Amino acid sequence: MAPIFSFLSIVSLYGTYLRRSLSAAGLSSQTIDIDHETTLHFWGPKPPPDATATANPSKPSLVLIHGFGPDAVWQWRQQASFFAREFSVYVPSLVFFGDSTTKSAERSEVFQAVSVGKLMERLGVKRYSVVGTSYGGFVAYRMAAMWPERVEKAVIASSGVNLRYRDNVELVRDRARVEKVEEVLLPGTAAQLRVLLGLAFTKRRVSVPDFLLNDVIRKLYSKNRKEKMELLKGLTLGKEDTVILSPLRQEVLIVWGDHDQIFLLEKATELKELLGEKARLEVIKNTAHVPQIENPGKFNSIVYKFLLGSSS
Repeated sequence: MAPIFSFLSIVSLYGTYLRRSLSAAGLSSQTIDIDHETTLHFWGPKPPPDATATANPSKPSLVLIHGFGPDAVWQWRQQASFFAREFSVYVPSLVFFGDSTTKSAERSEVFQAVSVGKLMERLGVKRYSVVGTSYGGFVAYRMAAMWPERVEKAVIASSGVNLRYRDNVELVRDRARVEKVEEVLLPGTAAQLRVLLGLAFTKRRVSVPDFLLNDVIRKLYSKNRKEKMELLKGLTLGKEDTVILSPLRQEVLIVWGDHDQIFLLEKATELKELLGEKARLEVIKNTAHVPQIENPGKFNSIVYKFLLGSSS
């Protein structure tokens, strides 16, 4: 007998709630052609009635860059709502996530960074801070490195920008116990999704039935699977066992969960040293790969104090 809720999509219903939450925070869903090949969807401040007007200069601008997995609203809902009170918040969907797409053959995190940079240019936002989680941290790092005159401060959360080839091998072989990294980051079965959730969260969840996990896979992991696999292969980071990483000129905040099983805490301490004396590390206890979801209050407080602190 089919589950009583099988005709419903709980994931779709919750997705509607997430979008309404961002709307209630004063953000609106928008889509822009950033060039002749690429279209980006994003949530941002409602556009002014005058189409020639630029971004509101009275608030500092903040870009929240999501990681691999569900679309941005699933990863940043509580941060978008919190920071929209005092910042002009922009939450883009990276290329091949959500409704963002491209005709370009480029698949690297550098291409993602350039795309977000073009978006901010099109919106007339000249200066902004970036917060990137996991894969989004790769993008945030590239943006900060390429445009120190645009990016004021950078937050790299749960993101092994100092990734080595052996780190992926250890994740796949020892912790996830699968054959390929896409089986971890792009789960195609309920069993694979359980593995990902076990690595990403510390708190034990009530046993989730397969029909609900399969609904998550259908709604959040099925779109653009081929292209997302190409994004994983297109990463310029983690190809070698030697890390060559330039320090950033901006102040950098590194935020990590102490039980992160995707990027181990040792990666955070090494990253702090590699990024130079302007980098500092905050570890959030009893969280794993998504501290912004597991302990949003602590995460938001740490990032807020960093963003509004002096740059002396």
